[in-house]
Amino acid sequence: MNLIRDLVNGIWKENPIFRIVLGMCSTLAITTQAQNAIGMGAAVTFVLICSNVLISSTRKLIPKKVRLAAFIVIIATFVTIVDLVMAAFFFKLHRALGIFIPLIVVNCIILGRAEAFASKNPVLNSLMDGIGMGVGYTLAILIVGGIRELLGSGSLFGLSVFGPGYIPFLVAILPPGAFIALGLLLGLMNKINQRLAL
Repeated sequence: MNLIRDLVNGIWKENPIFRIVLGMCSTLAITTQAQNAIGMGAAVTFVLICSNVLISSTRKLIPKKVRLAAFIVIIATFVTIVDLVMAAFFFKLHRALGIFIPLIVVNCIILGRAEAFASKNPVLNSLMDGIGMGVGYTLAILIVGGIRELLGSGSLFGLSVFGPGYIPFLVAILPPGAFIALGLLLGLMNKINQRLAL
């Protein structure tokens, strides 16, 4: 039962974007298109899962004095793998995400989960936590990216939704649009949680 809780926790109760409000840099920067959100979400999910499992399985071997440095080395290894695979097989997406792929190393979500969860829990629980947090992050940035692309260019995943007569709401794909969309979604999430708490 704890495994299911650890999996679902990151999707709703502790969603990294809408509840814990971590990883804002990449969330605000790359969500101009829904496909960018899926690519970034897949990269972060892979790094979260792999680093959580490796950190959890080696947590008793890593001395406390060097634990953060060890976590960063582990995370950086998986980020390098993601970066090289994306550059080799998904070059267009790799160019669109740019510097935000290497910056996954210092993403607060991943380092936070390593410190708060993986370093204190068994491997299977850490695996479920990594999957849940990754899926929660991906869904959150996909929602933000989908809204911004839909309003800002009238398309979704590059396909026209509103037709050629649509006048784009350009502010949606500009930086202020990211803040507005995220703020409205955070407010909606808080409202839903208040209703569920009643």
